[in-house]
Amino acid sequence: MLLAVLAVLTPLALAAPAGAVSQSSAAAQLSAAGITWTSSGGCTDPGTSTCTSFEGLRQATVDGAVTLDGASGCALTITGGTETGHAGGTYSHAAGYKLDFSRTTCLTSWIHSAYRYTGLRSDGAAMYEASSGNVYADEGNHWDVTFYTCGC
Repeated sequence: MLLAVLAVLTPLALAAPAGAVSQSSAAAQLSAAGITWTSSGGCTDPGTSTCTSFEGLRQATVDGAVTLDGASGCALTITGGTETGHAGGTYSHAAGYKLDFSRTTCLTSWIHSAYRYTGLRSDGAAMYEASSGNVYADEGNHWDVTFYTCGC
């Protein structure tokens, strides 16, 4: 019986979220906007934590990153996407809502001046909220950004 349940649930657990794009589609759109990415493992496999994967990223998240790039005027480098190793949840990396960006002086200054400080997250990360509702959390060496909408 357990095997039958797993056989039914496993494909559901691996299914991409609604509105999700492929690795190649996300990479093409981000690259066209001048956004770069890096991976300590030099890979894009969503099942490997040292990779940076865009597989299953929501289109609104891709659009949000492109909007952020244009609005901030900063050179953006993505360091984390939908790959395993991030915290779970409804609005998580795995669900396609979050991207991590390198913490640069330009991006940090822009976030501090453009968005409203809303306090500390439970892990101590300072949070800033855009008028769009998107949340920027300063995790020390990178910005953890939750894109609820395509606006930055």
